[in-house]
Amino acid sequence: MYNKKVIEHFTKPKFFGKIENPDVIGKAGNPRCGDLLTLYLKIDKKTNKIKDIRFETLGCAAAIAASDMVCQLAIGKTLKQAEKITFLNVSDELGVLPPLKIHCAQLVTEALRDAINKYSPEEGR
Repeated sequence: MYNKKVIEHFTKPKFFGKIENPDVIGKAGNPRCGDLLTLYLKIDKKTNKIKDIRFETLGCAAAIAASDMVCQLAIGKTLKQAEKITFLNVSDELGVLPPLKIHCAQLVTEALRDAINKYSPEEGR
């Protein structure tokens, strides 16, 4: 059902974990399948670039792999650039998710946008 790249990101995620004192937290969930995702971001306030990003996901292999991939795609980008990451970018980078699991890629991009929309450099959240 899953290709090697999805399995790799599921079994050996590079961005799994929590950031202490993140600048912003983004969340998303899917009540139908039970997936819950939290993204933690550290932002370079001078450049507005994502200098660190981590995730905690309660969900299936596709949700965890997609969480790891969205982090890989977003790190080092400005918030404006990261905001343009789509669920298709995530899915394509993973080598295409099965149709029944595409919602996982949508979920992770929702969490990323949630964080970006909440971020306020003045607050330093």
